[in-house]
Amino acid sequence: MRPIAIFRFSETEGPAHFAEWLDRERLPWRLIAVDAGDPIPGDPRAFAGIGMMGGPMSVYESLHWIDPLSRLLRDAVDAKVPVIGHCLGGQLLAQALGARVQRTRTPEIGWIDVETTDSGARAAWFGGHARFTPFQWHYDVFDVPAGATRVLTNRFNPNQAYVIDDRHIGFQ
Repeated sequence: MRPIAIFRFSETEGPAHFAEWLDRERLPWRLIAVDAGDPIPGDPRAFAGIGMMGGPMSVYESLHWIDPLSRLLRDAVDAKVPVIGHCLGGQLLAQALGARVQRTRTPEIGWIDVETTDSGARAAWFGGHARFTPFQWHYDVFDVPAGATRVLTNRFNPNQAYVIDDRHIGFQ
């Protein structure tokens, strides 16, 4: 089985519980430590999926790895290789697909409620929960990419998560 690529952008933002879950499910994975200089792979089809963690940087910074990673993400969506992006990862996926990412007027730091946007999203992505309280820490927000569906919202930043083709998901 092909491994799941997990992109780490900061040493403090590793795969943690995600890696534990993958191990428990006996799903192979490979850490790509961008912060340590690992190169961005060229072909997403080498992986069963792509997961991206958070990080303290912003997608609009001039970082040498953003353009090659954006190409990889666009190719992954086109090739139907599942992608999950958390925090910076969700922002990277949004930007790669042409959506705007910018500073928010209301940074979200702490345990903050989010709501699903419809019952379909609840059933498919959030275990039937209409509302839950994740921990968030971000200063940037994304617009929902063209062709994507917003699936989480809240009163501070309406775009909390989006889904593309019922296969790819980006979270704030």
